[in-house]
Amino acid sequence: DGSGIRQLTHDLGYDGGPFFSPDSKRIVYRSWHPESPAEAARYRSLLAQDSVEPMALQIRTMGLDGKNRIQVTDNGAANFAPYFHPDGQRILFSSNMGDPAGRNFDIFLIGENGKGLEQVTFCPSFDGFPMFSRDGRRLVFASNRANGSPRDTNLFLAEWMEDAAGNSPLSAEAGSGQSPIAD
Repeated sequence: DGSGIRQLTHDLGYDGGPFFSPDSKRIVYRSWHPESPAEAARYRSLLAQDSVEPMALQIRTMGLDGKNRIQVTDNGAANFAPYFHPDGQRILFSSNMGDPAGRNFDIFLIGENGKGLEQVTFCPSFDGFPMFSRDGRRLVFASNRANGSPRDTNLFLAEWMEDAAGNSPLSAEAGSGQSPIAD
């Protein structure tokens, strides 16, 4: 009914795109906070115009009360659309970290502790907004691959397969540059 609203973040900067962990005890989100007076002034100036500009967004987690914040990524890239794996230990997200020009986004998987980064998609165009099915057997994501026009985006449903140790699909293909979701 919209009652009981409580703000969880209060720092100057951008926080957005939140999703709950599978156990509903944590939140994963994207964020950017100014690191200098000049960045803060620029951010405030844009807000006064109801605008923001593209920036390096990092993936973070926090408790339901907004405490125990952990920065998961620290790569200077635009990271967004984080979503927990059903195991609650890993996070899928989209990033342009692999493209020096910053235009191509692929999907990555990382441990909640910021370790074990793996690239999941290898497509020369946009891949983003990944989400797991509740059982972790399916992955849905948006992509500009196989599109009819340059700006068309399609949805793809892929089977997510892991080995008995819980390694993602890339683990068996380490170093080969191949993925079950490769273009």
